[in-house]
Amino acid sequence: MAAPIGVHLEFRGGAELLFNGVKERHVTLPTQSTPWDIRQLLMWIKNNLLKERPELFIQGDSVRPGILVLVNDADWELMGQLDYKLENRDNIVFISTLHGG
Repeated sequence: MAAPIGVHLEFRGGAELLFNGVKERHVTLPTQSTPWDIRQLLMWIKNNLLKERPELFIQGDSVRPGILVLVNDADWELMGQLDYKLENRDNIVFISTLHGG
């Protein structure tokens, strides 16, 4: 069993608007049979935090194109993207790079 872990989430660049304007959250992810990865975190965020228009944040089992994801200040593409195994006290930042005009 994987123990519960605490992670810090940040939503920037307009992504916070999908979360009632909340830019930062510290969440504790519950115990589960396998270690948490970002794929599972995204589904948890969708089910527990996302307040409106999920299609602007989630596409399939990943983030929508135009959302930059940083794991502890590094691009998630360097960390394994969806398969990155979360660790206690990780900082995950979601930055929307899409802007209307």
